[in-house]
Amino acid sequence: MLRAHHFSGFAAGPKLIVLGAVHGNETAGTRGIERVLAELDGGRWRIDRGSLTLVPVTNPLAYDKGTRSGERNLNRRLLPTATPRVYEDRIANTLCPWLAAHDVLLDLHSFRSPGRPFVMRGPQDNRGLLEPFAHALAEGRLAEHLGPARIVDGWMSAYAQGAARRRARGLPDADPSYGIGTTEYMRAQGGYGVTLECGQHDDPAGPEVAYRAIRQAVALLRLSDLPLAPPAAPLQRLSLVTVIDREHEGDRFAKTWTSFDALRAGDLIATRADGTRVCAEHDGHIVFPDPNAMPGHEWFYLAETAR
Repeated sequence: MLRAHHFSGFAAGPKLIVLGAVHGNETAGTRGIERVLAELDGGRWRIDRGSLTLVPVTNPLAYDKGTRSGERNLNRRLLPTATPRVYEDRIANTLCPWLAAHDVLLDLHSFRSPGRPFVMRGPQDNRGLLEPFAHALAEGRLAEHLGPARIVDGWMSAYAQGAARRRARGLPDADPSYGIGTTEYMRAQGGYGVTLECGQHDDPAGPEVAYRAIRQAVALLRLSDLPLAPPAAPLQRLSLVTVIDREHEGDRFAKTWTSFDALRAGDLIATRADGTRVCAEHDGHIVFPDPNAMPGHEWFYLAETAR
C-alpha cells in the first residue's frame, strides 16, 4: 500500500507533489513531511489555491528494512509496466500516474558521505531526443528558492554517456532509460521537478532542510500565503559532465573523497586494479563517489562550473 495526503484549495492553482523516502534509508524528507502534515492538520496554515500532495514514505518496503532499495532501486528506470516483477515495479505503477496528475514535483533525498545540501535540476529548454523540456525557467526558480546554495544539473546527459560506454562493453545498466527517476519521469509528462539532497543520511539538520524546502515551494507556487524567503547568495551552479564506472574490485580511490571536493586538472582521483591512474582532465569537482560500487556500475561523477 502507498499512502498519500492530499490538500486542495478552493481557488485554481498549480498541483505540487512532495515525495519522501524514495530510498528507504533516506528519511530526512519523511520527517520534514510529517512536520508539515502536523501543521496542516493543526490548522496553523492551509492550502488556499491549487493542491498539495504529500507522500511521506514512497518505498514502504525499503523504509521498513532501513535500506536504500526493497528489491531494486525505485529511482532508476521509473516507468509503468504491464508485467511487474518486483516490489518497486508495483510502486511505479501507482506512483507514475500520481506524478502525471501533478504539475510540480519536489523529491526529498539524502546522501551517504558528509557534505552540504544541494539541489538537482534538469536541462535547459530543448527539443532533443534525450530529455526534451519546456519549463527550465520555472524549474530554475524553484531550485533557487529551496534553501541550499548549490544547484547541479546534467544528470541525464552524463548518465546517458555512461550507459553508452557500458553498452559498448556489453555490461548491465546500459540502457539510458535506467537513468529515469522521479524528476525525469515528471518532465516527460509535461511537468517539472527537482531533487533536493538534504545532507548526509543521519544529519540531524536534514529534516529541517526538507521542512523549509516544502514551505518554500508552497510559498513560491502561491498555494498558501506563507512568506517566501529569497534565494541563498551566492549560488554555486555546477553541471555533471561525465560518469566514471568501477571496472574491477581492485579499483581504489586515491583518498577518501566527499561529494563536491574540488579537483585541479591532473589531480589523481583513483588507481585501477591494473595500475592505470585515473586523473582529472579539467578543473572541477567529484560528485557521488562510491568506494563500494559494484564493478560495471557508477563509481563517481565529475562536475564543472555551469555555463
